[in-house]
Amino acid sequence: MARKSRPARKVAGKKTVKKPAKIKAKTKAETKTKAAKTKLTEAKTAQTKPAKAATKEPANKLAVGANAPDFSLPRDGGGTVSLADFAGQNLALYFYPRADTTGCTKEAIDFSQLRDAFAKANTQVVGVSADPVPAQDRFKAKYKLAIALASDEKHRMLEAYGVWQEKSLYGRKFMGIVRSTFLIGRDGRVARIWPKVFVDGHADEVLAAAKAL
Repeated sequence: MARKSRPARKVAGKKTVKKPAKIKAKTKAETKTKAAKTKLTEAKTAQTKPAKAATKEPANKLAVGANAPDFSLPRDGGGTVSLADFAGQNLALYFYPRADTTGCTKEAIDFSQLRDAFAKANTQVVGVSADPVPAQDRFKAKYKLAIALASDEKHRMLEAYGVWQEKSLYGRKFMGIVRSTFLIGRDGRVARIWPKVFVDGHADEVLAAAKAL
């Protein structure tokens, strides 16, 4: 009598354990919460950093070794100041956006405090902005500044030195002064240029360059 074969045993495969719907929903909610917190942190960090205006480089940009453009401007206290006044001396010519604002005040005070040191290096310092002379007078008197402040309301000198540029801030475009410094040697040529200046330590850096001329 033929022996009956036993039916093959079914091998049970591994069952995929599915997460309950509640756990899935909780995980997604936690992920969204973390993402929201990250965005909030990034937004707060961005708010703590002061916005800086982007600038468009001018076509007539001065280079080291070029003859310094001549100028004659009204200055604080009346009278004028010109490039010819500094023949045989070095000139630290710095441009600032606006009198009596935080960065411009610190920069002017820093240069004023180093006036004697600059003089020993045979270097004079002149600050230039588009502010009218009365504003320069008030600025100088308020902080007892010891340097000459010139006014270029017509922007001719500012354009000649390439510091009157198009700026953009929060999508708004406008023309303004880019904080810059030019060190002019005794030969009337540009010896050093600092474009887009950061105020902290800048006056000391210019003094060191003047001593090296």
